[in-house]
Amino acid sequence: MAPPPKSDPFLADDSHREVDAGAVFVLESKGEWWHAGFHLTTAIVGPTILTLPYAFRGLGWGLGFFCLTVMGIVTFYAYYLMSKVLDYCEREGRRHIRFRELAADVLGSGWMFYFVIVIQTAINTGVGIGAILLAGECLQIMYSSLSPDGPLKLYEFIAMVTVVMIVLSQFPTFHSLRHINLASLFLSLGYSFVVVGACIHAGLSKNAPPRDYSLESSESARVFSAFTSISIIAAIFGNGILPEIQATLAPPATGKMVKGLLMCYTVILVTFYSTAMSGYWVFGNKSNSNILKSLMPDEEPSLAPTWVLGMGVVFVLLQLFAIGLVYSQVAYEIMEKKSADVQQGMFSRRNLIPRIVLRTLYMIFCGFMAAMLPFFGDINGVVGAIGFIPLDFVLPMLLYNMTFKPPKSSPTYWLNLSIMVVFTGAGLMGAFSSTRKLVLDAKKFKLFSSNVVD
Repeated sequence: MAPPPKSDPFLADDSHREVDAGAVFVLESKGEWWHAGFHLTTAIVGPTILTLPYAFRGLGWGLGFFCLTVMGIVTFYAYYLMSKVLDYCEREGRRHIRFRELAADVLGSGWMFYFVIVIQTAINTGVGIGAILLAGECLQIMYSSLSPDGPLKLYEFIAMVTVVMIVLSQFPTFHSLRHINLASLFLSLGYSFVVVGACIHAGLSKNAPPRDYSLESSESARVFSAFTSISIIAAIFGNGILPEIQATLAPPATGKMVKGLLMCYTVILVTFYSTAMSGYWVFGNKSNSNILKSLMPDEEPSLAPTWVLGMGVVFVLLQLFAIGLVYSQVAYEIMEKKSADVQQGMFSRRNLIPRIVLRTLYMIFCGFMAAMLPFFGDINGVVGAIGFIPLDFVLPMLLYNMTFKPPKSSPTYWLNLSIMVVFTGAGLMGAFSSTRKLVLDAKKFKLFSSNVVD
């Protein structure tokens, strides 16, 4: 049996919080800044960027690039502010390793603790479902290209992905994913370059699809589509787990997260704009929620060499496993906080059996929901509106203002307040429009459908 883990003095002020297994095991603090960069890049730069052309079809060229740029600047600023708040709390002897505890401590409100838990749960579960769904779709794409009339359905591929995720979910700590997330970073660059090259090839070929960049004919439909697209972009930039990522850094963590952010946003700059521009340029308002499907239409020949697209699909599939693991960590931390005994070893029978059972059940639940409700584009919009916008566009500014108390006459105070007001409104409208689209799309499919609804 492994010896009991030593208490980490940087986890928290012992007079305020009891050290628990979720903190000591799942969120163990051993990482360097580049490990945080790997985790953060995996959390943000994922196959959801393949929905950017789809998001642009609800905004058009000008507004699309404007929203993409504003979201990028605001999220970098928000994550920077949150890292400053976390650094400040650490210097004060209160190192926070959970978003919910940070919010409750700074804002002094017990209900905020549960608010963040609910929002994080929605994000983590939504992303987990979306990752499994998209991975199943990747397998279906490869299978269909090899056996167009094959009998296997989407839900069967989702079941295969779920089995793999159950095995991978047994990595015990967030820090233990660092090598997987390094590979994930390179995979994101790989499929981005593949998609951009394929789109350029398709756009210049004699079989290039007709381009139409017009928006919805109805003004109300244009408004709803625009807010749905904004929610999707928010979901793409969001992560909602920055404190948990910073928790993996070896103490003292001060200043390290900013370096990780710079690494992540360098990758964002390379991948987001190129994918959005090339995909929307070729397909316009016919862009699919997965641009790879636009490049590989069901009834027509592929618009780029099949082997190139196949390589892109494989890269996406592999990275989705990493994304599913990253966004499961908060759920696992909550589980182990309640189920594990910190006085026993991480791999003791007392802790190992509950870990295997609970993580397996969690993955089965995500896989079941992915098979039952194949709404990838719509899930992105809803998760972005109700999850990422509050946690990544509103709370960081509020936490900064409450912690550092900038003068009300200062530009920082008013900038933060303006961002909170604007994105609260955008989140409310986005939640309504995304839910509306989800309800409308519910008419297009049956439970356990073999097609992902746009």
